[in-house]
Amino acid sequence: MNHADATRRIMDENYSELVDPIERLYRTVEENVLVQLDNLRTHPTVAAAISRKQLELHGWVYRFETGEVFSFDPDQHDFTLLKDVKPAVTDSMRPVNSKTKAAT
Repeated sequence: MNHADATRRIMDENYSELVDPIERLYRTVEENVLVQLDNLRTHPTVAAAISRKQLELHGWVYRFETGEVFSFDPDQHDFTLLKDVKPAVTDSMRPVNSKTKAAT
C-alpha cells in the first residue's frame, strides 16, 4: 500500500486542480504505472539487468473502454497513444476446442 500512497501524494501535489473524475482517473492510473516502474528499478536483480542492458522497462496503459494502448514517452514526459498496434496471435495462443483441434 506504500506505493498507492506515493501515487496519492503525486496526485495531490501535482493534479489538485484536476476536477474531472474521468481525467483524474486516467492520470492516477498513469502516475501509478510510473511509480511501479520506479519501484521495479529498486530491486537489485532488475537494476543489474538494466545496467547490463539485458532489460528495458516500459510503462503502458490499456484503456478498456476504447481498446487504446498508451506508452510512456520519456522525451515527452507523457503517455502517448500507440497507433496501428495489432496483437500478434499465433496458433499456439488460440483456444483449442473439438471443432478446431490442432494437428499433432
